[in-house]
Amino acid sequence: MTAKSALNPAQRERDLERMTSEVFDVLVIGGGVTGTGAALDAATRGLSVALVEQRDYASGTSSRSSKLFHGGLRYLEQFNFGLVNEALRERNLMLRLLCPHLARPVSFIYPLKHRFWERPYVGAGVLLYDVLARRADSPLPRHEHLSRSQLGVVAPALSTEKIYGAVRYWDALVDDARHTMMLARTSAAHGAVLATSTRVTGLDPAGGRIRGAEVLDLESGRELELRSRAVINAAGVWSDDIQDLAGSRGLNVEASKGVHLVIPRSRIESETGMILRTRESVLLVIPFDEFWIVGTTDTPWSLGRAHPAASQKDIDYLLEWVNTVLADPLRRDDVVGVYAGLRPLLAGESDSTSKLSREHAVVDNGRGLISVAGGKYTTYRIMASDAVDAVARYIDQPIAPSRTQKIPLVGADGFLELGTAAPPPEITAEDYQRLLGRYGSLVGDLAELVRIDSGLGERIVDDAPYLRAEIVYGATHEGALHLDDFLTRRTRISIETPHRGTEAVEEVAGLVGPLLGWDTQTSAGEIMHYRARTEAERDSQRQPDDRTADAARMGAPDVRTSRAN
Repeated sequence: MTAKSALNPAQRERDLERMTSEVFDVLVIGGGVTGTGAALDAATRGLSVALVEQRDYASGTSSRSSKLFHGGLRYLEQFNFGLVNEALRERNLMLRLLCPHLARPVSFIYPLKHRFWERPYVGAGVLLYDVLARRADSPLPRHEHLSRSQLGVVAPALSTEKIYGAVRYWDALVDDARHTMMLARTSAAHGAVLATSTRVTGLDPAGGRIRGAEVLDLESGRELELRSRAVINAAGVWSDDIQDLAGSRGLNVEASKGVHLVIPRSRIESETGMILRTRESVLLVIPFDEFWIVGTTDTPWSLGRAHPAASQKDIDYLLEWVNTVLADPLRRDDVVGVYAGLRPLLAGESDSTSKLSREHAVVDNGRGLISVAGGKYTTYRIMASDAVDAVARYIDQPIAPSRTQKIPLVGADGFLELGTAAPPPEITAEDYQRLLGRYGSLVGDLAELVRIDSGLGERIVDDAPYLRAEIVYGATHEGALHLDDFLTRRTRISIETPHRGTEAVEEVAGLVGPLLGWDTQTSAGEIMHYRARTEAERDSQRQPDDRTADAARMGAPDVRTSRAN
């Protein structure tokens, strides 16, 4: 399974060769969680599948979420019981079977700021959340009520002068970028062929039917023709662009920007996360390894989609609201990292993106293009299944029902047993436990790299826990092609260190250059691009609003576009 699921430059070339020489049942456009989920769903039903992604796996929305599998507690207030029930079933399935190596329990408290009416109101909502979760076979603890004195023990960082107690409930954490990448690897293990850095430039409407796509390989500049019986458009905020290539729109997708801050764990003394109500929506303070993730915003975005920019206004907004409950307020210099993503929401009648639909839709244009958009990260598997169901009319024989509810992702099998096993001699006990939560039962692959070269057991930089072996593995097994892939998605160095990864670029380039065939000029170009991107992001976060922030961020070109040119 490990060898079959490996993604690397040699495998990419083989997959591209197959893509241009075979006719596939399904071509999937988009390498985010929905696209990779659709590739896995189709491949496990026995269909032949090709997937193309213009940048990297999870490079858009799917690496910029709140890092949660959750039921959407706030949707109960909107009486959207169906969405919550569906999401809770999926959350529980991730924890129990599909990716227990990547998902883990996390608790949140809802601080009560009103003395009498708020506890019964919030308590009733959380009780209903628990009831729905229990019906969906939840492995998580039940909610509990905390008094003011109990809250002072659980979360000393809170200002109890303003808070009268709390309600505590449970959901699940996930590293979204790693989860999406593991979906890609699992689909490869089941026979799908995949290629990143491949941009769709046209759709082939032969005989009134869309029977493939024209694709530009951004690594080599080659123009390729891919043939398929049906196409699934899972391009997220680029979905309308793909529909336009087909000459019709069945969905209208609007982008909503969500910004998150990364704060050192030591800065907020609490053993649990928090959920707070804001003017527009809710704010989450999420414990994630050695950090807190504080987010998110929810504002319309119509500017550059590839690299949405966080502005000074976004950062101030998040700090303002989290500080309403903290005894020692956070300051700007407490922020280690910032990331911004775009939610692909189904356009509705409201002008406010916070009120647009969080449910998904699947639209068949009747000529072989199936578009899927909307939804939540947690319900990606349902979205993927619905999209593949719509492919059936274009396939000559009946297709089997979805099977992905029974198929663990790569790294899940044997994970629980390894959790109590002694670490291999090549890896410290601390690193072993951390690697288990990132690679699951594939941890032996990392240990083997360190056994062969003990230097790979050292950290890349002193202020982040990632080993040099993880960088090498990103090139040999996880499809990373550029420095940004390694530092932003295979690791989180770009948002978890004050230097945003700039102190690691030479080290990483030296490790992966020989594996990726980089010459001296290519390596220098990669380093230049990464540093320019980092400085552009810093500059954007000093700007007062979206337009000036976007202009600053777009000052650094995309490395893939530059390679193609």
